Amino acid sequence: MTETVFDVVVIGGGPGGYVAAIRAAQLGLKTACVEKRGALGGTCLNVGCIPSKALLQSSEKYEEAKHSLALHGVKLSAVELDLKTMMARKDKVVADLTKGVEFLFKKNKVDHVAGTGSIAAPGKVAVKLNKSGERALAAKNIVIATGSESMPLAGVEIDEQRIVSSTGALALAEVPKHLVVIGAGYIGLEMGSVWKRLGAEVTVVEFLPRITPGMDGEIAQQFQRVLQRQGLKFMLGTKVTGAKQSKSGVSLTLEPAAGGATQTLDADVVLVSIGRRAYTEGLGLDAVGVKRDARGRVEVDAHFQTNVKSIYAIGDAIRGPMLAHKAEDEGAVCAEIIAGQSGHIDYDAIPGVVYTWPEVASVGKAEEDLKAANIDYRVGKFPFSANSRARCNATTDGFVKILADARTDRVLGAHIIGPDAGTLIQEIVLGMEYKAAAEDIARTCHGHPGLSEAVKEAALAVAGRAIHV
Repeated sequence: MTETVFDVVVIGGGPGGYVAAIRAAQLGLKTACVEKRGALGGTCLNVGCIPSKALLQSSEKYEEAKHSLALHGVKLSAVELDLKTMMARKDKVVADLTKGVEFLFKKNKVDHVAGTGSIAAPGKVAVKLNKSGERALAAKNIVIATGSESMPLAGVEIDEQRIVSSTGALALAEVPKHLVVIGAGYIGLEMGSVWKRLGAEVTVVEFLPRITPGMDGEIAQQFQRVLQRQGLKFMLGTKVTGAKQSKSGVSLTLEPAAGGATQTLDADVVLVSIGRRAYTEGLGLDAVGVKRDARGRVEVDAHFQTNVKSIYAIGDAIRGPMLAHKAEDEGAVCAEIIAGQSGHIDYDAIPGVVYTWPEVASVGKAEEDLKAANIDYRVGKFPFSANSRARCNATTDGFVKILADARTDRVLGAHIIGPDAGTLIQEIVLGMEYKAAAEDIARTCHGHPGLSEAVKEAALAVAGRAIHV
């Protein structure tokens, strides 16, 4: 094997890995990125964030054409679903974006090594090339950015045909008559929404007594009510204990999470979406002494360095929310630290978004978190039903909720369910990054008529000063 010496070798070409590689190269470091998938971008670009959002938009348009345009005076004689074309559009979006990352690598002179990487020793990365052969890379610094994989469920074996992960759910050849989603988290609800809009009956089975664990409880309750009005069915507090396949579909065995009599639930397709786990096997970590926690995540310090000098880790491979944008920020900061600069991430100012319709977005603490920590806080809420732009758009479901410290008025968290919540939350994220008070947001002029006025009104409501409700 021929050996090339790099300042930085990144293992993994997903959002965290490719950003780390590009930022390192921008800082003048000779950089390589090892990625075993045929295309760059990791799970997010190839079989996650991007294709799911493409299908979410396409399915929204289909549903709007079928059920909502007539309310605007737009009449259609017939609406037909062309699933093949919809899937082709999704695939093109993915291909264009992954090629875009390839272009960025070339632009920034990042060496893209297509193959499976492992750490042979500190400072040594061995790559089994996808085409054939091997390549040895000498690395002054190694960054582990291998991401995560879908969590398996005992007794329910995924074949990506009848029983699918999120990957298979993005590529179904036809709309199932009955889709059962196991897990009421972000991914399961997004994919359930897609196939419900396209004509499937959708049942969501969740082990816990609520949907979207970790989300602010009041928002989660409203979210479930909205999804139920859209036709999704929920079986909460229910455990899936087994699955039996036949030519006609899948028969699931269920029982109450608290114990009790078993029952069966038949489906054409079952989506297993009970979470993700760090993908850290096969990297040679144990051999070189890199510590991992009980969940397989790489342990790092505040500078993303492992217990082995010059080996770093970021993204889903370490603790924290498994979000592409969290991984991107960590990748950039890690590269800057390796280059001798300082870097910092405020983990209380990382938003989370569910891209259903309406969208759900959050940042910072939930009410349950503040109560558990005995923090005295005030709440400001404003409904979209009182927002003029939301009324013009006929998108009045939901509300904005801002939580602020009762003594200092500093914003501690915010939660939005409603139109374009994922965009609206960014104003509050920026405010929290700069330690804003609710009054700072309340006294900022917002364009009228705009959805963002609901954020201003919620901030006013923290002090009991909302105008339009």
